[in-house]
Amino acid sequence: MKPNRFAWFAFPMFCAFALLATNLAAQSVPSQQHQTLIASLGLSQQGQRADMQSAGNSSSGLTLEQLEQMATAHNPTLAQAQAGIRSAEGRVRQAGLWPNPTIGYTGSEIRGGSFGGGEQGFFVQQQVPLGGKLRLGQNVFKQEQKQAEAEIDEQRLRVESGVRIAFYQSLAAQQMVELRQKLNDLAQDALQTTQQLFNVGQADQPDVLQAQVEADEAQLALVSAQQEQQRAWNVLAAVVGQPQMPLTPLQGNLENVPTLDPQQTLETILRDSPAVKIAQFGVKRAEAETARARREVVPDLTLRAGYQQDRELLEPTGSNRVGGIGFAEACINIPLFNRNQGNIAAARADTERAQREVERVALVLRQEAAPLLQSYAASRAIADRYRTQTLPSAQKAYELYLAKYRQGGAAYPQVLIAQRTFFRLQAAYVNALENVWTNASALQGLLLTDGLDQPSAPGTIDQPVREINMPVTETPGGRQ
Repeated sequence: MKPNRFAWFAFPMFCAFALLATNLAAQSVPSQQHQTLIASLGLSQQGQRADMQSAGNSSSGLTLEQLEQMATAHNPTLAQAQAGIRSAEGRVRQAGLWPNPTIGYTGSEIRGGSFGGGEQGFFVQQQVPLGGKLRLGQNVFKQEQKQAEAEIDEQRLRVESGVRIAFYQSLAAQQMVELRQKLNDLAQDALQTTQQLFNVGQADQPDVLQAQVEADEAQLALVSAQQEQQRAWNVLAAVVGQPQMPLTPLQGNLENVPTLDPQQTLETILRDSPAVKIAQFGVKRAEAETARARREVVPDLTLRAGYQQDRELLEPTGSNRVGGIGFAEACINIPLFNRNQGNIAAARADTERAQREVERVALVLRQEAAPLLQSYAASRAIADRYRTQTLPSAQKAYELYLAKYRQGGAAYPQVLIAQRTFFRLQAAYVNALENVWTNASALQGLLLTDGLDQPSAPGTIDQPVREINMPVTETPGGRQ
């Protein structure tokens, strides 16, 4: 019997149609998978726009004003500065007080000899300062008191600026954790989807391994961001004087950065800086010291008076004694050899040094402000570029890849790469905003940044300009 030619032809055609149907069924799986993935990852265009708008904004939690109030109440350096004012007031009071009088016993020829006499009694002695030295001495410490008052203004600015910097760094760390969490969720869901595609033959083993590596990297980045948030929070809690305060969400808007004019900002620093005022009061204090040294040549008057009983007999054979007698003395030191020449010369030199200190402080302020102004301008330009060009372009690229993927014209990894790029740029944007706020806060705080720096004690050698302890920030775009 000859074989049926139709059967020989029909069998290969049946196999071909079966294979084609199998491939079509397999290709339909990614389409269903990517629809599920889009829903699970929140890859809608509206969701991405909301993410970009809220990248620098947190609407619940502690505010900057609340933390500043806590620092005012609990930061120990403010209490130290207040104690410094009370100390200076005490020095002013003490400098105006007269010397205490001296009272004592006096006696001579107490045994009396053959006459049975002797003189015994008491005296009072008082030193009278002349030449207005007490008033001039008080003036020296009054200038010191004004320095202490300027010191508390300086310390208040230090605390406010320190709280502001720590607040925005902690807020940026909080935003970074949120972004890293989204990236981590994206990487984990991408790993699950890649495994599902591998199960239906639409992905290879290297694809699964690569997705696993990226998921691990995202998880490590999230852990690092959480640790950085805890570090920033610990700094903030220390500055406000509440080191045991638990990690709490912060409320603020990183994108609402201040606009500073470089020249006007520098002029404000040079005009209003407490460091300049402290240096100027230093000149007045040195001048008061000079005036006091010049008046020191005027001698003080010493007065001494008393009463004593003289038991010496008036006549050798009589019984009558001399009896009570009084005495008075007045003496003054003659400035013949010592006219306080050395102290006057030293006071004049100190005055010249204090005048030069005012010039030095102004130059140091310019020196310290220059890099901060430059860093602020650069960070502000970078942040503006991210906001106006880079992030919108990255978002547009992602939306186009997503639209093509829905239409079957783009591979799913391209969508993931575009979205990861978008989130990475958001993280760099947050970092740039953090740098803007850090530099702007230091400039608005007149270069006073360390809220726990100990204020200078009255009577010590003051340093109007101390080291500016700027918190370390990364280069904008450095966190990836």
